[in-house]
Formats: sequence, structure tokens, C-alpha cells
Amino acid sequence: MALLARMRSSLPAKPSVNVFHRAQLGGTRQINFQSYLVTPKDLSEALKKNSPTKISTAPRVVPLCAAWFLPNDPDGRTGSQVFKEKRIPSARFFDLDAVKDHESPYPHMLPRPEVFAKAMQEIGIRIEDEVVVYDTQELGVFSAPRVAWTLKLFGHPSVHLLNNFRLWVQDGYPTEGGDVEAIVEEPSQYPTPTLDASKVVTFSEMKEIAKDYNKEGSEGIQILDARSRGRWAGTDPEPRPGLPSGHMPGSINVPVPELLDPQTGALLPGEELRRLFESKGLDPEKPIVSSCGTGVTAAVIDAALGEAGFGQPEARRLYDGSWT
Repeated sequence: MALLARMRSSLPAKPSVNVFHRAQLGGTRQINFQSYLVTPKDLSEALKKNSPTKISTAPRVVPLCAAWFLPNDPDGRTGSQVFKEKRIPSARFFDLDAVKDHESPYPHMLPRPEVFAKAMQEIGIRIEDEVVVYDTQELGVFSAPRVAWTLKLFGHPSVHLLNNFRLWVQDGYPTEGGDVEAIVEEPSQYPTPTLDASKVVTFSEMKEIAKDYNKEGSEGIQILDARSRGRWAGTDPEPRPGLPSGHMPGSINVPVPELLDPQTGALLPGEELRRLFESKGLDPEKPIVSSCGTGVTAAVIDAALGEAGFGQPEARRLYDGSWT
């Protein structure tokens, strides 16, 4: 039980997003959203009240595009490309391939706090902004949960996830395209934050968890894997050359498409997600570690667990780096 005890003892109680946000802003800021997941209608109405403008210095609602595609995307698409083609007006772009630990040999390890702060400064996001992260129209919910999880990990006071951009487009809400550089008038003064490492599983911890799998007296930590069934089973190749497929001992396959509506690509309602997790044999009383290929889509599982109210939030973590 030692590892589980360390997990729980290292998790200080934190105020909710809304309470923290009000404290940051001296109680003067209206909270636009009541839940982590935001509908297109909710975002549209909030933007009409608090949209980013060139002259306003007041706290704003800022859409943040987290578009990202796998390196073996059949159409060769990139996040920056689709952001230039079609985005929510006034949205900023968070580049997952750029905002990372550049000293690590692995693709998407969390950036250092100063790297994260610099990225936020360059895209003009302020600490008091209410950020709504969204994905691509093409993929549905995919990489935005990772960016939203990263912002929360670095203590941004108000972070939400749009469910989703495909519905935004289908419902006829406005979009724009064109020059990305023209969006940010000037850098922000975003402060260097502190990383909440209690929500992250390291490689050494993961080895200990895998080594203890199925042993008598082990803590029963549940490992979830968001990759496709074929990659998890070792029958399909990984998208990165030279990387074998397969899975960690005892891991449970929860492919991202199972968490989404097949037509809209939006996260399923909480009750449907709860039934799905129960069908996988998961125990909400035991700790959960989400993983995937590089730590991106593992955050989709984490978001789905939150929406389903499945398990204790302090006992849900993400394995950064994941299968790579």
C-alpha cells in the first residue's frame, strides 16, 4: 500500500476552479461556465460578453485551439495548418509539438514551467483569462483534453473544454481563417507557474506499478490505455517508426472512439461513460492511471472519467510519455 499512500499524501486539497478564479480576481469577475465541459452555445454566449479585444484589459474568455494530428496522418495534416484554415474567431493556437520538454527524447513530455509561461505569453493569454480549449473539426475530441490538462496542471485558474468544435461548425457558429500572427497584438505578462506533480506518473513509478501487477498484496492500481485495440494488442504498428506495439502488464484498453459520439466526435454523456467504465471491470474505489502513445489521448480518458464522476479525482493520474 506504500505507493497508494504516497499518491494520496502528496495531494494537497485545492480549491475548485471557480473559487480559485474568484480569489485571483478579487471577486470582481463573473464566472461564465458552471462545468468543465462547455457547449458551443455556452461558449458563443460567453464570447459575446467577454471576447478578447485589441483594447480591453479586462479578463476575457479566450478560445484556445489545441489541434494536433498523429505523425502518420494519412492526409499529412498539421494542427497549425487546420488552425489557419478554420478557427473560432479570436482563438489562439497551442502547439503541442513545440510546447514540451525539448531536452527529453520523447515527443510530448510536459514543458518546464518557464517554457509553459513563455508559450502563454507569446499567444497573449493572461493568468486571469477564462480559457476554453478545443480540437479540430476533423477528429472531434482528441488532443484538446491534453492541453486543458496541462493548463490545469500549471495552475491556470479557469480552464474548460469545448464539446466540441465539430458541433460549433455544424451549428452555424462563426469561424475565421487566415494569418495567425495578426491575432495576438502583444505578449502577455503570464507569470512562471508551479507544476502540480501530484497528477503525473513518472517512468520509475510506472515500472513499480507494472512490476507489482497481480502480486499478492499489490495496490490494484488500474492502468487504462487509450490507443486503438490493434496497437494495444500488438497486432497493428505504432505510428512512430521503430516503436513496437503491445501493452503494459495488466493494462485495460479504452480506445478513444469508445468515449465519443460516433457522429459528432463529442464526449459521450456522463452516465454513458460511467456504464462504459463499469463494463471494462473498473473499480471506482481504486486508483487509475491513464496512458496512451505519448500522453496526449490519455487525457481524453482522464476527461471522460471526470465527466462520468468515476473514481476519486485525487486518485486519477496520467502517465506522461506513456507507451513511448
